[in-house]
Amino acid sequence: MAEIVGGGRPVNDAERRVIAYLRDHAPADWLLLHNVEVPRGHDVFEVDLIVLTGHSIVVVDVKGTRGRIEVSGTRWFPPRREAFGSPVTKLRGTAKALKGLLVSKATQLERVYVDSLVVLTSPDAELVDQVGRDAVNVTTLPRLLATLSDVSRVRRGCSPDAKPYMTAILDALNQSVRRSTAPPRFGNWEVEEQLGGDAKVTEYRAFNVTLPGSETVLLRVYQADPLADHASRAAERQRIANAYQTLARIPPHPCVVRSRDFFAIDDESRFVLVLDDVHGEALHLALGKGAPLGVIQDLLRGLAHAHANGVVHRALTPASVLVTDGGHAVLTGFDYAKPGPRNYTVAHELGNVLDAHYVAPECQERPDRMTTASDVYSAGAIAYQLLTGRFPTSADAQEPDLPEVVRRMLDQSPAKRPTAAQALEDLHETPQPESRLRRLVRRIVSRP
Repeated sequence: MAEIVGGGRPVNDAERRVIAYLRDHAPADWLLLHNVEVPRGHDVFEVDLIVLTGHSIVVVDVKGTRGRIEVSGTRWFPPRREAFGSPVTKLRGTAKALKGLLVSKATQLERVYVDSLVVLTSPDAELVDQVGRDAVNVTTLPRLLATLSDVSRVRRGCSPDAKPYMTAILDALNQSVRRSTAPPRFGNWEVEEQLGGDAKVTEYRAFNVTLPGSETVLLRVYQADPLADHASRAAERQRIANAYQTLARIPPHPCVVRSRDFFAIDDESRFVLVLDDVHGEALHLALGKGAPLGVIQDLLRGLAHAHANGVVHRALTPASVLVTDGGHAVLTGFDYAKPGPRNYTVAHELGNVLDAHYVAPECQERPDRMTTASDVYSAGAIAYQLLTGRFPTSADAQEPDLPEVVRRMLDQSPAKRPTAAQALEDLHETPQPESRLRRLVRRIVSRP
């Protein structure tokens, strides 16, 4: 049995399972420290578990996510849920911060390797990582002990034997980390699960503490620099508030995600955007699998509604469209949208987040030129990919089952593209394309 040397209260059953499993099955000389916070400057990193093995310190993040999880870039796409930032990316940053803190307390700890590991606890969880960037730092509960025991994970330059440093490690941890006494709370929202994120924003699923058992919401918690000068803080606040200000302009609509609240906490070092927790999965997961025209119609409904209220989305991709269990599409991802005329812009941030496959030709070099017409192009690229399984290579690409309106949405000239509302109307009049299987059956039946 491993020894638990301290910690706070586990947030959920998945964390309890991992802690109990290691306590009962790990070697007796391993030490466990769970539910702690690692401070670094004005930031605080929440850590589910720290495991001190015989050869390394391992920072562990526990995920109860179910089913097939596809990794694309820096996002994870689980089934029946919204995509979230890769927890591996964030955890690597936490491990680096912890290593820096430990070395600042005892320089000899430079020789100790600090590893990071995401544990998937659901029996049916499967990580699909074609590039392999995240998979090396992900394991399952049945493989957890073997992964933690693998000395080959220790990087060159670090000692494969951490035991001589154990006293210094414990002293440094005692000085560096603090116990997390309760699940994180932001205003009246208590965290049920941390989903993922990056250095700028962390995503959580949370519930209202006044109404335990009520529906959950999605929290996007943005990091800010409270020590920056006045002008820099104002610009940062405008960028962070952009999604809320944009959604506030859009009346409620079933095909557009709804915002609940937006507020600052502490000394404005963090801002919280509260959104509906849409029970669905990112449209990204449907790429190449075919999709009913109804999903594309819902996308156009949401886009037409946003445009009618003066909003240009500007960053429309399959990752910013959710498909509910009932097959309806919901438009999300308004962080870089333009909510009508104003005396500042966040367009300079677009170059860091845009996917060129969905950017209109006239905006490839000038994202600040994005308009409702460029949004329509993005929607056309998504529709083309859903219907054919490929990216459009030119506006006149020939596909026998491709609705004519999709071709017009992809026109090289913005003036020749239909509006989202016009495209929706035209798509309503388009018959569902006949599948290849149905065409084959029809030919067989019609033979003399």
